[in-house]
Amino acid sequence: MKYFLKANKNFLIYLFIILIVVPFFGVNIVFSIIGNILLLLFLIPILLILLVIISFNSYKSKIKTCKTCGGISLGLSEICMNCGADLENINKINNLGKTPSESTIEVEAEEIK
Repeated sequence: MKYFLKANKNFLIYLFIILIVVPFFGVNIVFSIIGNILLLLFLIPILLILLVIISFNSYKSKIKTCKTCGGISLGLSEICMNCGADLENINKINNLGKTPSESTIEVEAEEIK
């Protein structure tokens, strides 16, 4: 009997707590605790996924593309690191009114001899 008490000490403590909690508060509190734990187990991954999506969108909104060379900047610098063009005026210029032929570059092919 003494070995059983030493080996199952945690089990006896939990059993004693349950025998005190259940008659005093009822079975409803046990179900609500189990339900809340299961709810947290399902909601924590969903909340982590939402945090990743929000942080990715925030990161994506800070990216600026240079109009002259096509270099990418994280929005921390005011000039392009590749060509030195001003990146501050990129968001101020409205390109919605331009036709596609105005924004494309005409390239003429030359034969190399």
